[in-house]
Amino acid sequence: MGMPITIEIVDVAAKEADFEAVFAYFRSIDEQFSPYKSTSEVTRINNGEIKEDGYSKEMREVLVLAEQTKKDTKGFFDVWHNGVFDPSGVVKGWSIWNAAKMLDARGFVNFYVDAGGDIEVRGKNEKGELWRVGIRNPFEKDSIIKTVALTNMGIATSGTYIRGQHIYNPHTGRKDIRDIVSMTVLAENVYEADRLATAAFAMGRDGIVFLTSIPHVEAYMIDAGGVATMTEHFESFVPIETIETNYVENNR
Repeated sequence: MGMPITIEIVDVAAKEADFEAVFAYFRSIDEQFSPYKSTSEVTRINNGEIKEDGYSKEMREVLVLAEQTKKDTKGFFDVWHNGVFDPSGVVKGWSIWNAAKMLDARGFVNFYVDAGGDIEVRGKNEKGELWRVGIRNPFEKDSIIKTVALTNMGIATSGTYIRGQHIYNPHTGRKDIRDIVSMTVLAENVYEADRLATAAFAMGRDGIVFLTSIPHVEAYMIDAGGVATMTEHFESFVPIETIETNYVENNR
């Protein structure tokens, strides 16, 4: 799916085979779900080569998750756009979460899995501290605007500052969400964070309001004018020593 993948396992028992197992899993997901590969199941579905009764077990699972997400987000998440099937918005977080569960099953307790900037963390880092994750400044791509300290949860960001206007509003069918540039979500796992970040971004400014209604979810939104809005308890994840000067002042 064209995304860089980084895995770090702090536990000393980690072997090369453990890393390779996870990378092999991601390669298999790419082969099956990439909308860009002619041999993927997704492409073959779009080409009419595979009918619904021939879908794989994994594809059926993803479709169930996608339909539930559509329901949970009041229709602001849809894997069908103008008759084209693209489940990337749910597959990404789902696959990262599955990779983390693979490491759980191998007995590891301190690690993170990062695929394309969406991350699942477990336990502590090599310093015995919570994992620090930086949120990129959408107007200065080489700088970090916020840092959060996390354990046993997921974080995902949706935005237009890297890939341009690629997220569409299913209610209008248009890819011209201009009022916000970044939506970061913290949730109990990266699957939840990823699907909610995508849907909330499609809502524009209303997305942050939607996210406040979901238990155990925090979010950080940056609008097109550089103004940041966060949910009530988001700041509790920001380490005191990293709290930056007001973002709007930094970008005037």
